[in-house]
Amino acid sequence: MKTFRFLDFSVYKKTKSLYKEVFIDTKNWRRENWEIGDQIRRALLSVSLNIAEGSAKRSDKDFNRYIENSLGSINEFVSGIDIAHDLKIISSKKRDEFLLKSEIITRELGGFSKKLRNS
Repeated sequence: MKTFRFLDFSVYKKTKSLYKEVFIDTKNWRRENWEIGDQIRRALLSVSLNIAEGSAKRSDKDFNRYIENSLGSINEFVSGIDIAHDLKIISSKKRDEFLLKSEIITRELGGFSKKLRNS
């Protein structure tokens, strides 16, 4: 087994790319918006970290628990983005862009989870 196999996973790469984009977009938010920006970043970072940590587990069942945690975290990210939009911190265009990328990640995580459950 490759030592850091998660580095080759498409869903990991997409999540990492989205995190970099979100980090750049939120790092200079005004002080009163810092809290939600921090939570949004942490939720999305959690997706990548859970994929990486789970990939080191010895069984698919154990790995799947981390993928399920990633699914929870991507939903937390989407909720934060939706709230930031309602507070007019981000534009509708930016929200929709983040939601589309989140949907792709969510579908890949769901497929990954299904594959792990069936193996």
